Amino acid sequence: MKPWIIIKKLESDNSRLFKEKIIGEHLDNEEFILGCREALDPMITFGVKDIPISKSEGPGLSWIDFERLLCDLQNREVTGNAAKEAIINCMNKSTTLQWNDWYRRILIKDLRCGVSEKTINKMAKEAGKEPIIPMFTCMLAHDGTKNEKKMVGDVIVEYKYDGVRVIAIVKNGSATLYSRNGKLLTNFPHIEKALSRDAFEGYVFDGEVMSDDFQTLMKQVHRKSDVNTEDAYLAVFDVLKLEEFRAGKGTKTLLQRREQLRAPSLNQLPIMTVGYERMNLDTPEGQAKFSDMNKEALERGYEGLMVKPVDSIYECKRSYSWLKIKPFIEVTLTVTQVEEGTGRNEGRLGALICEGTDDGQFIKVNVGSGLSDTDRDVFWDAKDKVIGQLVEVRADAITQNQDGSYSLRFPRFKTFRGFEVGEKL
Repeated sequence: MKPWIIIKKLESDNSRLFKEKIIGEHLDNEEFILGCREALDPMITFGVKDIPISKSEGPGLSWIDFERLLCDLQNREVTGNAAKEAIINCMNKSTTLQWNDWYRRILIKDLRCGVSEKTINKMAKEAGKEPIIPMFTCMLAHDGTKNEKKMVGDVIVEYKYDGVRVIAIVKNGSATLYSRNGKLLTNFPHIEKALSRDAFEGYVFDGEVMSDDFQTLMKQVHRKSDVNTEDAYLAVFDVLKLEEFRAGKGTKTLLQRREQLRAPSLNQLPIMTVGYERMNLDTPEGQAKFSDMNKEALERGYEGLMVKPVDSIYECKRSYSWLKIKPFIEVTLTVTQVEEGTGRNEGRLGALICEGTDDGQFIKVNVGSGLSDTDRDVFWDAKDKVIGQLVEVRADAITQNQDGSYSLRFPRFKTFRGFEVGEKL
């Protein structure tokens, strides 16, 4: 069956099971599978826009001849006006259905039939075949609040920017920008131009596109017309070789990668590198330094902090080598009451009721998060001793109650103050 007929068939029904059935029936159709790979692999780009729609019938263009065009475009052997002429020449030779419903959709990287790379790979797996289309993955962070025990040792700490995550790949003399999910981002040509240098050939840069106004930036990211992103810049925080990115794992340590980012050409607008502080979180000095950065993140409106071990490598998956921390405050309050839990916490501590004054603000809050099961049992058994003790509470911010007193947003128990080390409650 001709691939464009398969595409129209896939368009005819929105049912996921229907689409999977059709794909499963045509996994051995070589042209269909090759075309899907060209269209859906985000790492394959053709460097062209505004692909014309055919309005006149041609004799038909073989897949082999169309593949030559794809190869020339992908390798940037034809660009600019030469690329436009080559595309029009192929369009004029194709039938209208062949071009509009198949070849053109490959060039625009959108099959427009409700099928993704995940669907095709799923059906290939069910048929006992290898994945057909490579998945686009980058390094992602875990929540440091839930993994505080991993925040140890020699690390670098960065301010977390509030922008649009971008993976910039420089290949064949040209930079291409992607979202973290592999979607093409084409509205930042000045950033692409700045990265399209011989010195950056074969490298992948990981960062955030930033501007003075986040809301305005978000409106411009996928805009089709009247795009204005001239004030946007790329804040780069990591780099690795393209072959390492394809393999899913780098070879250099974080400190080695950060040293590569010291190049002067990466530190002039619209490109800049994200600064960092190195510290040892196992020491009081490191903890004090971290606390200072957290306070500054709050004051300067950063999204948070990123904590990364200095000897970690880049992995294209969610990794504990990146821990994200939202800015937080810590206050010391007095436990005035203890509250029994409900459900699975019935018969043990549910929350500590705490009060105290911080920076002239009287705070009253129930603290039920951050307590382990052991904490709940031990503290409940020693509730008479717990009442009156000082407790350190971590929270996102101070909020005001209706009665004029203050509370904490997302309060979390950190530790008691004043007990001797090893003292039993």
